[in-house]
Amino acid sequence: MAKILIIDDERAIRRALREILEFEDFQVDEAENGAEGLEKAKNTLYDIIFCDIKMPQMDGMEVLDALIAQKIDSPVIMISGHGNIETAVDAIKKGAFDFIEKPLDLNRILVTIRNAKDRVVLVEETKQLKTTVRKFKGSSIIGETEGINKIKEMIEKVAPSDARVLITGANGSGKELVARSLHDLSNRRKMPFVEVNCAAIPSELIESELFGHEKGAFTSAVKDKKGKFELASGGTLFLDEIGDMSASAQAKVLRALQENVIQRVGSERDIKIDARVVAATNKDLRKEIAEGRFREDLYHRLAVILIHVPSLNERREDIPMLAEHFIALVCNEHGIPKKEFTDEALIELQQTDWTGNIRELRNIVERLVILCGAKITGDDVKMFANPKK
Repeated sequence: MAKILIIDDERAIRRALREILEFEDFQVDEAENGAEGLEKAKNTLYDIIFCDIKMPQMDGMEVLDALIAQKIDSPVIMISGHGNIETAVDAIKKGAFDFIEKPLDLNRILVTIRNAKDRVVLVEETKQLKTTVRKFKGSSIIGETEGINKIKEMIEKVAPSDARVLITGANGSGKELVARSLHDLSNRRKMPFVEVNCAAIPSELIESELFGHEKGAFTSAVKDKKGKFELASGGTLFLDEIGDMSASAQAKVLRALQENVIQRVGSERDIKIDARVVAATNKDLRKEIAEGRFREDLYHRLAVILIHVPSLNERREDIPMLAEHFIALVCNEHGIPKKEFTDEALIELQQTDWTGNIRELRNIVERLVILCGAKITGDDVKMFANPKK
């Protein structure tokens, strides 16, 4: 349920707008002046804010400036009984989402709310995209051991094709980076790379996440939603931890791979899809098949190309190179001068039992950068990385 704040010094306007919004099942708060409205906006996350322009003491434009200065992201819809083109343009330039004149029109209000909610969704998707960009900025498959070189060669051969790839390996070993490299070197690299962590999504939601849903398909389905298969159209869909997918979702994924069509939850309409599927798992899918937890026919659809990522303990020779890569990355992220590992520190890192693999090494390097001096010693590593005795 969307939460809306109305800021207006006229009680009749607040009451009329509240009645309209509550009839449409929105949750509504009121503020009778700009200062009160600003305080409420600071303390509560609102999906949309309606703000009158002409108010005593603190007018709507001042409220808008303060909301922007406080980095409050809620879309602000300005309302006024003295509206003109110049006022509307000025409000939009300052950062308002829209401008509505009094007397308020029901249809105009509802259309503006819908557009504002869609804008919030787009802003959130953009934030997620920026997070992904930061996550992979400067990343590449680091290492020169035989196992890593074979993976690099395999990626170069397989990436230009549309062949499905199944990536296996322990948690934190770098499976996601292999998937990303396959996409970046493919003909689909200008299209989306969409990731789904099948282990992180509850089984009752995974089908909606993958295939989308129609409005009204279930209680919280308030509007149509595209699934990850549709969002990845033309690009790559990365199904991480595929071994944790429910049996029902497995059957639907199998159909999608066989026929290149999906159906949204609550719909019987087929939707054509064009996404290259790359999957990953830390499980032994052969064992999962034997024990009835994974479909063998789906396994064969996914495992056209098999890539196994070795654990960090199996590629200890790469640890100095990885450590140097991560220390440069972490120092840059924290805005501090580049630190260095002593030779003894690198030897201690190589002797550590890396149960968390690359992910654990990266975390330990960040810990050492934050807690240690300009030169990170072997004793520092012994203290923070728990090496083998």
